[in-house]
Amino acid sequence: MTASTLITHIGSLVTNDPNLPGADPASGPLGLLRDAAVVVDGDRVAWVGPAAGAPAADGVDDVFDAEGRAMLPGFVDSHSHLVFAGDRTAEFAARMSGRPYTAGGIRTTVAATRAASDAELSATVGRFLAEALRQGTTTVETKSGYGLTTHDEARALRVAREHTDETTYLGAHIVAPEFADDPAGYVALVTGEMLDACAPHARWVDVFCERGAFDGDQARAILTAGQARGLTPRVHANQLTHGPGVQLAVELGAASADHCTHLTGQDVDALAGSDGATVATLLPGAEFSTRAVYPDARRLLDAGVTVALSTDCNPGSSFTSSMPFCVAVAVRDMGMTPDEAVHAATYGGARALRRTDVGVVSPGARADLLLLDAPSHVHLAYRPGVPLTSAVWRAGQLAHRA
Repeated sequence: MTASTLITHIGSLVTNDPNLPGADPASGPLGLLRDAAVVVDGDRVAWVGPAAGAPAADGVDDVFDAEGRAMLPGFVDSHSHLVFAGDRTAEFAARMSGRPYTAGGIRTTVAATRAASDAELSATVGRFLAEALRQGTTTVETKSGYGLTTHDEARALRVAREHTDETTYLGAHIVAPEFADDPAGYVALVTGEMLDACAPHARWVDVFCERGAFDGDQARAILTAGQARGLTPRVHANQLTHGPGVQLAVELGAASADHCTHLTGQDVDALAGSDGATVATLLPGAEFSTRAVYPDARRLLDAGVTVALSTDCNPGSSFTSSMPFCVAVAVRDMGMTPDEAVHAATYGGARALRRTDVGVVSPGARADLLLLDAPSHVHLAYRPGVPLTSAVWRAGQLAHRA
């Protein structure tokens, strides 16, 4: 038997389904409903509409009064690095004192992660997922990439799979220290023995296509090898410099090109020309934490590119699990409106994971819902740093209540 819940007296409801009856046409893709209600049956949304037209309360098992507060889909964080051990506080402090960020600090986390037990790594993932849930995140992708041996990459993905189905093989995060003088040998490992061990535990394959990590030819070899094993590409692209990552992502049909900080006109055109197949996933926490230039979201949106916002939660360059924080920064520093940022943090993230069952509130979708202690979703940017989460449902279950 499944339980049903009527959530009523929702002041404003972001559905991300503009075709729902009663959706405010002025809200565009947000599909905003006012004075709304949602019926949850089991783990799915069964009904959405005006509260006045909701099914009778005596036809459900439970009634939740939203008391005029705002609701939106649970956040979809499509880019994180949660399987790690160790601490990089000293690196952050030094960087805030003027040392520029490079990818070299990853090696510190690699050493600590290799030394950690499976139980320790799993506890870390669980802790950060719980932290994210308390802030409204209900779907999370996470990657390997801090093991860089066949054994450690495979166990990282096994650990991640205990917590989420959205797991990404990132053996190509950097060249492993043991292969510092033989990058070709490491690429052979990543595309061979390591891939064989990791593919059964992953849905995606990713590569850090960047100076100091992997060039365009190496990235192509890694991604196409992953595709041959049934993994769909994602690409760390154009974070630190201009490079081939975005073009390669579009060419190979990657689900997303992530970071997209340094783009040429040709890069923007390529993303726009993919018709949403390759999402530009922007990670403002990384620029905030490294004092780097922010991506120009306005340029991408105006070109018709599908944009996602994600945390990039990792111990080195973006140690935040807060999607509300990323929404606020995107509005303040990346040229996004509050509506666009909320849409990117929900629907955009779902598109980056090629999911249609999350990031929306419509009949048949998974019942992932975030109730704010605020009258509007705009407060996520309007009141930065304030804990606005009132309640979170994940797959129909009330998973957190403030």
